[in-house]
Amino acid sequence: MSAAIQQEREAFYQRADTQALAPLWTRLKSLVPQAPATVGVPHRWGYDEVRHYVMESAQHISAKEAERRVMILENPALKGSSQITHSLYAGLQLLMPGEIAPAHRHTQSALRFIVEGSGAYTAVDGEKTMMTPGDFVITPSWTWHHHGNDGDQPMVWLDCLDIPMAMFFNSTFREDHRADEAAITRPTGDALARYGQGLLPVGHIKTSLNSPVFNYPYARTREALAALAKAGAPDPHHGYLLRYVNPLDGGWAMPTISTMIRLLPTGSETKPYRSTDGAVFIVVEGEGELHVNDRRLALKPHDVVTVPGWLPYTLHATHELVLFQVSDRVAQEKLGFFREACL
Repeated sequence: MSAAIQQEREAFYQRADTQALAPLWTRLKSLVPQAPATVGVPHRWGYDEVRHYVMESAQHISAKEAERRVMILENPALKGSSQITHSLYAGLQLLMPGEIAPAHRHTQSALRFIVEGSGAYTAVDGEKTMMTPGDFVITPSWTWHHHGNDGDQPMVWLDCLDIPMAMFFNSTFREDHRADEAAITRPTGDALARYGQGLLPVGHIKTSLNSPVFNYPYARTREALAALAKAGAPDPHHGYLLRYVNPLDGGWAMPTISTMIRLLPTGSETKPYRSTDGAVFIVVEGEGELHVNDRRLALKPHDVVTVPGWLPYTLHATHELVLFQVSDRVAQEKLGFFREACL
């Protein structure tokens, strides 16, 4: 292309810009690339290193003043965004003995994965549930919820919310409750008793996109993993991998955040795998490594690791390894965007 033609085009582009117009052909390949661009970088938050900061936060602010005393897990390549992946927010929340994190509700969906401690609870939409390490707890969109710690030790859990997704659609709303604690209207364990036994009340009408079970106890989850491991050989790319489901329809437990848990036997190693959903892993038990590109990320109990979408990774277990995993896979599947590749 000659310099004269290029100058003529540039002059045209500048005139079009005065009318808020731009030529697609100069941007097409960046708007519709051959493969997803990497958003964020692989990163590991070693719990032994970050726990001190989580605990120290209690010296600086109370749970009530902070509303939610959380140390955000921010992807180093997305600094200032409060994002762990391109579509998810995550952080480590601390509740000290006797504290209450006051009630509120918001359009964002949230989950809690309990890391350490005992004696704390969360109350969601009128029901209170006690939290123990390894439990997966759902807080559906626009439900009143508060947290409390009646125990004698600190309680830490991983928060994960679809905040970036809600912001993308400009659909973020919140409301503070008039009291620190929302009313409890159902007995503790009611949801699990009603919907977690492979049975449903006759006449039940589905009113939410979320699972009616909002606490998936780790004791049950661990039994399911052990049973799966006894049934046959692990998948070469995933190990023994289970997804949390909504008992009403067999779909994902949440409408925007996918939740899975996997077991890798001691000495096992997965084959390379990649998918379009940026993933967040937290180590429940065991030790090992996650290899992504040329990086080796150590895995020890309570460590959190993120892998951006479409980057191949492998998992290696030096001691029987259990990993909880979250991503936006369910949202991508509903929109027809999700792709995966076993390499």
